[in-house]
Amino acid sequence: AFLRYRDGGVHRHGYLPWLVLVVVVMLASGIGLRDPWPADEPRFALVAQEMLVTGKFWIPHRGGELYADKPPIFIWLTAAAIALTGSVRTGFLLPSLVAGLATFAMVVDLVRRLYGSRVAWLAGAALAANVQFVLQAKTAQIDMVLTCWTTLGAYGLLRHALLGPAPGWWLVGWAAAGLGILSKGVGFLPLLMLPAWYWLAARGRVPRLSRGDIGRGVLTLLAVVAAWGLPMIVMAGFANDPALAAYRDNILFRQTGRRYAAAWHHLKPWYFFVVEVIPWAWLPMLFALPWALPAWVRRMRRNDPRIVLPLTGVVLIVLFFSLSPGKRGVYILPTVPLLVIALAPLLPGLVARVEINRIVAAALGLLALVLLAAGAAGLSGQKRLVEVVVRYEIDPFSWLLMLGIAAVALIVGLRPRRGLTALMLWLPAFWVSYALWMYPQLNGTRSPGDLMAEVARRTGPQGQLALPDFDEEFLLQARQPSVHFGRETALVAQLARAYAWLSEAPGSRWMLIEQRRRLDLSCVALDQAIDLGHQNRDDWWLIPGTAFASCRGDTAAAPLFVAPTTAAARPAIPP
Repeated sequence: AFLRYRDGGVHRHGYLPWLVLVVVVMLASGIGLRDPWPADEPRFALVAQEMLVTGKFWIPHRGGELYADKPPIFIWLTAAAIALTGSVRTGFLLPSLVAGLATFAMVVDLVRRLYGSRVAWLAGAALAANVQFVLQAKTAQIDMVLTCWTTLGAYGLLRHALLGPAPGWWLVGWAAAGLGILSKGVGFLPLLMLPAWYWLAARGRVPRLSRGDIGRGVLTLLAVVAAWGLPMIVMAGFANDPALAAYRDNILFRQTGRRYAAAWHHLKPWYFFVVEVIPWAWLPMLFALPWALPAWVRRMRRNDPRIVLPLTGVVLIVLFFSLSPGKRGVYILPTVPLLVIALAPLLPGLVARVEINRIVAAALGLLALVLLAAGAAGLSGQKRLVEVVVRYEIDPFSWLLMLGIAAVALIVGLRPRRGLTALMLWLPAFWVSYALWMYPQLNGTRSPGDLMAEVARRTGPQGQLALPDFDEEFLLQARQPSVHFGRETALVAQLARAYAWLSEAPGSRWMLIEQRRRLDLSCVALDQAIDLGHQNRDDWWLIPGTAFASCRGDTAAAPLFVAPTTAAARPAIPP
C-alpha cells in the first residue's frame, strides 16, 4: 500500500520501489558480519541477552547488577530480535534497521500526502542520503529507535494539523511521545512544535487546540509511560530492597532532570551542535541551506504551517539540547526527519540548481582525492599506515582506493552539473562496501570475542573469571562464569574485593585486567601473568589466582555480582 500512490508520477515510472530497495539494501547490509562494538552496543546487547537468560524483563540488569541508565523499550526490542534470530550477532542490529525503515516510510508518506509523489521521492532520497541517519540506522544505539518514535509523534501531530482534523492521529502522536520517553526519556521532542501550533491556530492556519485535546493527549502519554513506570515504582516501593529503591530514584530523577540540568559527562560548550555536529550530521542537505533559508523565510511570513511546524521543531530541538551541559552528536538525530519534511517542497527546485550540483561535485571530488591519497599511500607501504595495518590487523587501502576511483568516475561521467546524482549513486556503494568489506576486518579489533575465547582456553573448563572495572563487551563475550564488583564502585575497593574472591579458590580463579600504570599491582606476582596483547585500545593481562597470594583482600570492600552465563548463545570454543 505504501508504494501504490494513486496520483501516478513516481509510481508510474517505478522510481519509488527502486529507492525503497536501495534503502533496504543500504541499511541492512552487514547484518550478521560483526559483533556489538563499543561504546554503547555491547551494553544493550548484554542487558538484552541477560533478560533472555534470567527471564527478568521488567527491570533490566547488567551482569547481575540493576541497570538504571535507560528505560527498557529498546532493550526489549533487542531481546526480541535476539530471541527471534537465535543470535546476538544477527539480532542486535535489527531494531535500528526496522526503526530506520519505519522513519523513512513515515517521512515519504507524509510528504506524499502534502506535496505529491515526485516530491515524496525526492524527500526519501534526501533522507536516505543523510549521513547521520544512515550511520545510526546501521548502529545498535537507542537513538534510531528514539527517532522512529519522535517521527511517529511528529507524523501523528502533523496529520492532525495539516491534513485533519484527525483526532486519532493526534492521540497516536502523544502515545509515540510516551514510547519515546520509555526509550530514552526525551520522547516528548515532537511536542516542541506546540507553541508554533498555537501561533498558527490563532491565525486560522491549523485547527485550534482545546483544553480537552491537550488533556486527552497528556493522559495518553501518561498512560503509556505508566504502563511500565507504575509497576516499577510499586515493585521498588514494596520490595524492601535498597538497590531497587536506588534504581527507581536513578531512572526517575538522576537520568532525566539531573542528567539534563547538571550532566556529569559528555560536557560540551553551548555551540557544540552548531559548530561541531550539524556541519557533518546534516550533510548533504546542508549544501542547500543558503538557498533554502530565504525560501523558508518567505513561507514563514505567509504562516505556511507545512514549513513553520517542522522547522520550529528542528530549531527548538537543537536549542533544547544546546542548553544542557551534556551533549553528544547523536542527540540531534530527531531533527533530520523534520528537516527533510521542511525542505521537501523546495527540493524540486533545489536539485535542479547548477550551483548546488557543482558544490556537491566539488565536495565529492575533494573526498575522492583524500581517499585516493590514503589508499595509494597505504598500498605503497607508507610507514605509519603500515603500522596501523599491523597493529589492528586490517587492510582498508584497496577499499579506499576503489571508493576514490568510483567517485572520480561518477564525477567525470555525469559532469559536475549532475553532482547530486553522482553523490546519490556513490553513497550506497560506500555504505554497502563498508559493511561487507570492513565489518569483518574491524570486528577483531572492535570486539574482544577472540580474546575471550583465548581466556577460556587458558583458564580451562573449570575456570572462573574476575573482571574489575569491566567493559560490557568483555562480559558479553565471556565464555565462563564471570564476576564483577559494581560498575560504580571505586577501583581500589573493586581490587580489594577481587583479591578476597581470588584467595578463596586460587587454583581455579583468574583475573583479566588492563595493563594500566595507574593500578597498584605491587602485591601481584606479575611473572605469572599471561600477556594477551592489544584489544580495544588497551593491553591485557590474564593473571591466575595463585599470583595474588601476597595481596590483602576485603570481602566487605565492594559488592560481588555474578554475571549469568550466556555461553550457549555463543560459538563453541575450538580445542
